Amino acid sequence: MKVKVGFLLLYLELYDEVIPEIRPRIEKFAGVIEEELKKRKVEVLSSPICKVDDEFKKTVKLFENQKVDAIVTLHLAYSPSLESIDALSKTKIPIVILDTTPEYDFGDNISPEEILYNHGIHGVQDMCSMLLRKKKNFLIEAGHWKKSDVIDRVVKKVKAASIARSISRMRVGRIGGNFKGMGDFFITSKLMKKTIGTEIIEYSPEDISKLLPLIEDKAIESEMKLDYKNYNIDELNSKIHLNTTRMSLAARKWIKKEGLGAFTINFQAIRKSSGLLTIPFLEASKAMGRGIGYAGEGDIITAALVGSLLKIYSETSFIEMFCPDWKGNRVFLSHMGEININLVLGRPRLTQKDLPFLDTENPVIAFGSFKPGSAVIANLVPSEEKHTLIVSKVEMEAVKNKRMAETISGWFSPSVSIEDFLSGFSRAGGTHHSVLVYGDTKDVILDFGRLMNWKIIEL
Repeated sequence: MKVKVGFLLLYLELYDEVIPEIRPRIEKFAGVIEEELKKRKVEVLSSPICKVDDEFKKTVKLFENQKVDAIVTLHLAYSPSLESIDALSKTKIPIVILDTTPEYDFGDNISPEEILYNHGIHGVQDMCSMLLRKKKNFLIEAGHWKKSDVIDRVVKKVKAASIARSISRMRVGRIGGNFKGMGDFFITSKLMKKTIGTEIIEYSPEDISKLLPLIEDKAIESEMKLDYKNYNIDELNSKIHLNTTRMSLAARKWIKKEGLGAFTINFQAIRKSSGLLTIPFLEASKAMGRGIGYAGEGDIITAALVGSLLKIYSETSFIEMFCPDWKGNRVFLSHMGEININLVLGRPRLTQKDLPFLDTENPVIAFGSFKPGSAVIANLVPSEEKHTLIVSKVEMEAVKNKRMAETISGWFSPSVSIEDFLSGFSRAGGTHHSVLVYGDTKDVILDFGRLMNWKIIEL
């Protein structure tokens, strides 16, 4: 997904008053950097060069109104920090600082006139010192814009900022409250709002039952036809498929109605007496495939984490670590019926699942094995004081066990021994609900945690 930044240009008013002739070259360099960002598929909301307090406040307000994911700053010269610090320290928008200058070689043959165009670094130092004093988190990358990868590094930082912005503005829906007795991922809605910014939308199963489409609704038939087109189906009970589809569409309607970025369902609360037909595990899998976060059993904090990571990384899924393979130095992943359908090796299969602990009809679920590849596991541990983000690089392995063919399954090898991984994970308080993100994503996820001011544990 494309990220959107507000491009904040910092300058000194004195220079416009005393040496206005240097301004055209200054503006040209700003344009060069803006184009470099755009080349990397970043949507850039540009603004006039800012010099004094009112200009900074006006520009930051514009960025807020336009809902940018991050503010990228560029010092075009020295800029006194007290002109910008009020606007920057009070905004909730994450700040990413690009510390660069026009010239690569400022050495023995440089002309004294070039000092005017290449001295932005002490403006950066002034501003960063004040941001820290004001307790405003920021990310920074330094290097020459052309002779290094600093622009690419800044874009990675912007992705981290986008994830942070997403989770802080997210609405997470929950059906049926918390799973009785599960304490590790438990967090109150009030604490989620206070510490992260995430808003929790509570719905009862009875509320969802009111959203069930009528049997004659044409959307049901269309959805069922799509299932036969998009999934491998050997044999499917038509009634169970119908009821699962109606439940899926009810959940989808709820997501749209409430503007949810993620949701979670406590399956204990899904009962016949509530008017519900079955549990919409299939919609959970499809929703993750569309970029909507999900976690099981009423887990609002992991659902929010999945949803925020999906904003940038489409190959993200809710997971649970089920069994250790001590011999193979790997961990087995599984769950009842939820997986991001985009991560299944080959075409997902649909089947009706016998779930005896449900007080409704059995659902149709999508199942399959996680595809092989490099990935990262992330786990967010709630706390009354400071949340902890656990991050670990892993390697998803190709599933060879054909006996697992009709389950959600996958094995990962951690980057350390399984003994060290599991002990370290639990030593850090890791919950039994985690997130799997494919690709080289570790550094971005770590920066996301730093922006959120969480405790970071890297395994």
